[in-house]
Amino acid sequence: MWRKSSYSGGGGNECVELAVSTIDVGIRDSKNPDAEPLRFQRTAFCSFLDDLKGGTSYPQ
Repeated sequence: MWRKSSYSGGGGNECVELAVSTIDVGIRDSKNPDAEPLRFQRTAFCSFLDDLKGGTSYPQ
C-alpha cells in the first residue's frame, strides 16, 4: 500500500510515496506511479531517516 507524504500539497500530485513491507521500503514519485520504485532495506532506510532528523548532511 502506497502512502503519500504528509507534506504534500492539497490536491497536487507532486510528492513522494512510500510502501513499507517486512523486508524493504519502496519509494516512488507520485507523478510516475508506473515506474519501478527505488527499494531500500528497512534498516538502511530507518538509519537514513534518523540521520536526516539529526541534521546529518550528505554529499550531493
